Amino acid sequence: MKSISRRQFLTTASAGTLALTATFAKPARAQSEITMRISSSMSADQNAAHYIWYERFAANVKSTLGERVKLGYFPDSQLGKEADIVQQVKVGSVDMMITGSSIWATVAAEFGMLDLGYVFDSYPHAFKALDGGVGVQLGKILADRTGCTVLGWASHFGPRSVYTRNPVKSLAELKGVKLRVLPAPAFIETFKIMGAIPTPIPINELYTALQTGVVDGFEHDTASVLQYRFAEIIKNCWLTEHLFSPMVCVIGKRGMDKVPTDIRPAFLKAATDATTYERGIAAEKGRSATEDLKKLGVTFTPMAKSEREQVRKEMEAKVWASFIKEYPTTKPLFDAIAAART
Repeated sequence: MKSISRRQFLTTASAGTLALTATFAKPARAQSEITMRISSSMSADQNAAHYIWYERFAANVKSTLGERVKLGYFPDSQLGKEADIVQQVKVGSVDMMITGSSIWATVAAEFGMLDLGYVFDSYPHAFKALDGGVGVQLGKILADRTGCTVLGWASHFGPRSVYTRNPVKSLAELKGVKLRVLPAPAFIETFKIMGAIPTPIPINELYTALQTGVVDGFEHDTASVLQYRFAEIIKNCWLTEHLFSPMVCVIGKRGMDKVPTDIRPAFLKAATDATTYERGIAAEKGRSATEDLKKLGVTFTPMAKSEREQVRKEMEAKVWASFIKEYPTTKPLFDAIAAART
């Protein structure tokens, strides 16, 4: 058997070590790359509030974290219905979700307070309350209940108001009017108190329902009215501005655990900046949609301040009080919202 020198042995061993190192180096680099799946029910364009937030967030992440975080955006409910995505974010099969706040009431019922009519007077009022502590407390409730984290409270394109075939300019004129509403108790109770006949109908059936007279009108935000071409049928808007619903961006525990502690501050800052940016764009989009609807012949009539105050007090006595009784932890949150109003 041919013997080898010590030098030959060391050379051969070194080469083997380098080869082994090279074999495992690539997987090690792959492990350091973070991939995230983000779900949205909206389209991936500038007419979607979800996408405006995501686009800014993705740009921030890329500029500060480079290739360490790869984001995959799945619009148009590609990953499933929102109710199902909530569960997937909880268990970690989907990392993040951008949506309206109401869907999270299915796992943290306290979130439902944000959908009660006349809780907020404006988006600035809503953000003052949310940024002043209400958002943190609701986020804590969600984290305790599900392990998920709220990354930001953003905005839809303007408040929701009432649109009708025939002009409605007062509570008296709304009495008995059949209005399409979302199939949620908060919406139904709000419009019962206002005297209308709330009628839950899927949004994709509303155009035909308006044409055939199944309903006399509906409640929605201006951008959606424009998007679904409802102005072809409805030419009257009573600016009840009954709901300033927040948009919320949530990451699951497993999604957050993917983000190493050394880059987590930059990751969270990217979300905070996206939220501030989206709020500004959303306000402009809402104003622009209103002007476009005016050009299409829609008449806007403000709700009288006295009637707004009347409905808000009824909501407080009949609906908010019942909600607080069922979920006592929301009492200080309602108080904080009231304080932010002044």
